[in-house]
Amino acid sequence: MSTRPVYVLDSDVLMTAARSYYAFDLVPAFWEALVREARNGRLLSVDRVKAEIDRGKDRLKEWVNNDFREWFESTSADPVVAQYRLMMQWASAQSHFTDAAKAEFADTGNADPWLVAYAKATNRIVVTNETYDPNIRRRIKIPNVCKAFGVDCVNLFEMLRALKIQLS
Repeated sequence: MSTRPVYVLDSDVLMTAARSYYAFDLVPAFWEALVREARNGRLLSVDRVKAEIDRGKDRLKEWVNNDFREWFESTSADPVVAQYRLMMQWASAQSHFTDAAKAEFADTGNADPWLVAYAKATNRIVVTNETYDPNIRRRIKIPNVCKAFGVDCVNLFEMLRALKIQLS
């Protein structure tokens, strides 16, 4: 029995798409495809990502609250919180990250660790524009956390290809 992979979107994927190459007025098919795949159970995001997007005052915030609202999962479940705690302990123990990087990672308004904790707890794939960097010190990047915790992580284009989304 095979299970279909489910993708969890980072806020930067949505923000970058909305503000550049998949702007709502240029490529509405992109946003329609995200909703279609969410309805099909293939992608979603988390409440903390929605909170980050809700801080804005733009078309993305409208789309999130009108068209994608039901596909933001809660990060308050015990398995997610347990993974989040492990990630905080891991980050704190990493000597190569600066104190500022650790503080930013632990900030309660930062969705990144919650996103990865949710993906780990639910066996999902993280989708982010960030790239893995083993030498980074000034920031704790999502792909670095994913690698440390055995969570699959892809970029937007890899997800689009895997889901066979064609924008025409």
